[in-house]
Amino acid sequence: MSEDFAELFASYESQSKMTHKVGDKVSGTVITIGQKSVFVDCGAAVDGFVDREELLGPDGNVTVAEGDILELYVVGMTDGSMRLSKAISGMGGLNILEDAYTSSLPVEGKVKEQIKGGFHVEVLKRRAFCPVSQIDARFVHNPEDYVGQTLQFRITKLTEGGRNIVLSRRALLEEEQQQASAEFFAKISEGDVVDGVVTRLAAFGAFVELVPGVEGLVHISEISWSRLQSPDEALAVADTVRVKYLGTSPGKKPGEIRVALSIKQAQDNPWSQVADRFKEGDKVSGTVVKLMDFGAFVEIAPGIEGLVHVSEMSYAKRVHKPGDMVQVGDVVGAMIKQIDTDKQRISLSMRDAEGDPWLTVPEKYQPGQSVQGIVENRQQFGLFITLEPGVTGLLPQSAMAKAEGEIKYDKLGVGDNVVVSIESVNPQERKISLGTGKKEESTEWKNFKPQTTSQGLGNLGDVLAKAMQDK
Repeated sequence: MSEDFAELFASYESQSKMTHKVGDKVSGTVITIGQKSVFVDCGAAVDGFVDREELLGPDGNVTVAEGDILELYVVGMTDGSMRLSKAISGMGGLNILEDAYTSSLPVEGKVKEQIKGGFHVEVLKRRAFCPVSQIDARFVHNPEDYVGQTLQFRITKLTEGGRNIVLSRRALLEEEQQQASAEFFAKISEGDVVDGVVTRLAAFGAFVELVPGVEGLVHISEISWSRLQSPDEALAVADTVRVKYLGTSPGKKPGEIRVALSIKQAQDNPWSQVADRFKEGDKVSGTVVKLMDFGAFVEIAPGIEGLVHVSEMSYAKRVHKPGDMVQVGDVVGAMIKQIDTDKQRISLSMRDAEGDPWLTVPEKYQPGQSVQGIVENRQQFGLFITLEPGVTGLLPQSAMAKAEGEIKYDKLGVGDNVVVSIESVNPQERKISLGTGKKEESTEWKNFKPQTTSQGLGNLGDVLAKAMQDK
């Protein structure tokens, strides 16, 4: 009698532990891999089993090992067994489809062709229809890409004895996304670095999917340490990127959450290496990335920009605005004048990289020397004459007024060539005073003009005496 009671108690306990029912999604551990079935411990009184063929890879080998965790669906229950499956597939009667429909079990179907409004899908050798809006969780740009794929669906409508079957893949994907999203936000903390995939680009940034259902925005200012005009300069759709999780904020829609991400903050700040890479006085080359009224920003290394002030652009000519000298995208040479790592600023000079022409002015230009120049500018007080690129002298109006000869200085225009003389040179103040050259000609003439003094008469007498003697 006691033995019968023990058996009844064990049977009752076994049934009480049989808590799973058809349609449940269960998680279990692989305990044995047999010839036809893989046995899984799901925490119930009996072990579950799944057909070995469902777990074969393209090479024909089983894709799981003992100890692996699987997520499966309960597709059948008996007193001594629990049948599991990734999804209902293969051949089956209407009763199997009805069980899948009432239990919300996923079914496996092959997309056969694209038709009006959606797709023709074959499920258990029966024709079914999936609307184009239900084939994926996001907008479908290229419906033809789904043709030929074998996917999992949920039956949303089953009427007319199985002749009218409507499917949705989107319902399954959204459930998976909700679960993945909940797990993600439960584990993630602000400042964590994770991997994601670029899903789309916009003018203001890039959207990156972290897990199914969780998408964040990397603003264009957070894509790269370098200055970007457009996100596609650094990224493309489907790129795998490492991002830093910056946190969330409420969206415009009720319950919407916006996720902020940064790619550049997941990388080292290039300014941390500036002191080791660059020194004041170094000559560097870089790309003009932005023009302002006061100068041009030049990137000399990824993420490292320096400013060339408009006054540091050229010795050869007066630059009134940076656009007269350079354009965005130009590659220019420059010299580093100053580095401030605390403020992340670098001052550059393009003109110093080319060299200062005034260094050789005292040697090349001497008072009294005649030179040729080009009229650069006319002012009320005189003409500015360019002697060479970066070296300009002033011919005063007073000197032009006293000048005599063929040159009409009041008629000279910008770009005209003219011969002038060097009057004085002041390299400290970068000034050269010019003259018309008439004073020099007068002095030279006096040096060769015969003298009218008594000494001059004596010289004339000597000439006459010598002439008489020769005769």
